[in-house]
Amino acid sequence: MGVIFHIPGPLLVFTDGNRHIEIDASPATVREALEFLCSLHPGIRDRLLNEQGEIREHVNVFLGREELRYLDGIATRLEDGAEITIMQAVSGG
Repeated sequence: MGVIFHIPGPLLVFTDGNRHIEIDASPATVREALEFLCSLHPGIRDRLLNEQGEIREHVNVFLGREELRYLDGIATRLEDGAEITIMQAVSGG
């Protein structure tokens, strides 16, 4: 079954308008899944990851209902059929 990514509206321009992207591979970690997503949609990389390959400070990534910051970050292990949701922080005053 692979991994399913849920993409937020502001990033749809980088995924050809696809809100859900299913990766047929079986990545072992979130890092591997993100690398695969970025290989399919290269423009999204700079919006998600910093120069060190870590998730940007104002991007929230969830595995199921758990935020990666409270798990093992991008080293978090994945099971087949995992769902990863990407959310960009919104700020204002």
